[in-house]
Amino acid sequence: MNRTATRHTDHVPAHLRREWAAAGFYPDRDLYSLFRGHAERNPDAPAVLDAEGAFSYAELDELTRRLAAGLAQFGIGAGDVVAVQLPSGRLACAVDLAVAAVGAIVLPFPLGRGDRDAESLLRRSEAVAVITVDDHHGYPCAARIREHSGSLPALRAVIVVGDQQVQGCVPINALLAANAHEFVPQAIDPDGPVRILVTSGSEAEPKMVLYSHNALAGGRGAMMAGLHDGPGPMRNFFLVPLASAFGSSGTPVTLAALGATLVLRPAFDAAATLEAIARDRPTHLLGVPTMLRMLLDCPAIHDTDLSSVRAVVLGGSALDPDTARRAREVLGCAVVTLYGSADGVSCNSGLGGYDGSVGRPDPAVVDIRVAGPDGATAPPGTIGEVVARGPMSPMCYVNSPDLDRSLRTPDGWTLTGDLGVIDAQGRLTLVGRRKDVVIRGGLNISPAEVESVLITHPAVRDVACVPVPDPLYGERVCACVATTAELTLADVTAHLAASGMEPRKFPERLLVLPVLPLGPAGKVDRQALRVQAAGERNDTVCMREEARP
Repeated sequence: MNRTATRHTDHVPAHLRREWAAAGFYPDRDLYSLFRGHAERNPDAPAVLDAEGAFSYAELDELTRRLAAGLAQFGIGAGDVVAVQLPSGRLACAVDLAVAAVGAIVLPFPLGRGDRDAESLLRRSEAVAVITVDDHHGYPCAARIREHSGSLPALRAVIVVGDQQVQGCVPINALLAANAHEFVPQAIDPDGPVRILVTSGSEAEPKMVLYSHNALAGGRGAMMAGLHDGPGPMRNFFLVPLASAFGSSGTPVTLAALGATLVLRPAFDAAATLEAIARDRPTHLLGVPTMLRMLLDCPAIHDTDLSSVRAVVLGGSALDPDTARRAREVLGCAVVTLYGSADGVSCNSGLGGYDGSVGRPDPAVVDIRVAGPDGATAPPGTIGEVVARGPMSPMCYVNSPDLDRSLRTPDGWTLTGDLGVIDAQGRLTLVGRRKDVVIRGGLNISPAEVESVLITHPAVRDVACVPVPDPLYGERVCACVATTAELTLADVTAHLAASGMEPRKFPERLLVLPVLPLGPAGKVDRQALRVQAAGERNDTVCMREEARP
């Protein structure tokens, strides 16, 4: 194993990293030097189109270098972790690049995570500084983190962005050097750590996954480059936050690796997104299926010029055929299903058309195989656990040797916990999560299986199935559906029965909502749905239940 200059261990053998570099899968340069090269070659090219307007590569590089000089003056350097909680925009991009430029490690996490999550991430990562806003929808982010500083012994500074002065915090302007030339880049190991991706799953504490410069610019860069067939550079409109794991293909990949353009807004809103598409002319939209459904349901979409969009790239949850068909008809572009996770796996259906699978693994991104119970590769057509290793593989889980032991093999493979099947043509289809099952009286029920059928109901705009506690069976399935129609549990079960699903898997409760809630990372917030389904049975939310033996 390759041990870096920091305390972190790379669980991918060093000789494999070097083989991937020799094969051309790695640029073998750090993220900032890659970005700097684009800025020198095309200084006037647009780097970011955000709510403030256009920001060129030269302007972003100047802001980055001023921030990097300030970080260095604060004593932040190689191996230090800097947590960042900022809305998507030019400043978030500059901070990402500046942290990379001084050899430190950036830990982005989306606005909206509560005190417990923020404190947990800062404590477990041993972050020495955090850059956050003074206020987010009435929540005093910087002040609340400052209040927790007593339990964060590694934290040296809370740096605040905004108009309000926050006691005990450093204003961002104090971090900006007066002159960009005050920063002199140092040599940085491209196989060294640069970014921590945070999972958005249902773990008690989110996992933190450490990536190198090469893994982001090389492996993830190859994934993104494969989704563009020209002409001209990409303009990637990230509907999800840059601080999410999905958003890690923003600054490190779109800007540093590809020299392309980012289109950004601080939060997702369907109508505002359509206005931005017409104005900023993105080539790619990157989001989750729920966001796509909200766009398709927005009346303004029929009066919006969508001709610039060449592909919609969707991750986070399964895409149903009906939404894919509607998107192709309305948007007139490719619809790409992206399978990816912070743990180090990525595969997509490509620009050729949606076929229900997530495509064929690309060795320039990551090798993927399906393993049986004994760990050996399962025959084609057999369901097993998805395991992955390749150029985009992360180094390790941050300060979590238990996760490294349980989820990484000695030769660098990552055990994803996802269940999938690879067919004779090499296409990967996902069938659920190993742990995401509802156990009803000893029967394992896959929510993903039920959701894949319910989304085809004409009245259902979005769906998520969650477990609710039950004193007799332990758990029952609650179908949480977004619809404006009158829908009963009998309607739901009749639709499932018509599909041929066995009755034992039918939901026994129904939660009807106008829209499903999204978490900070832009995915459907299943935890919120579980709480709502279990605890608001008699509230104004429409909860309908019909018992069955």
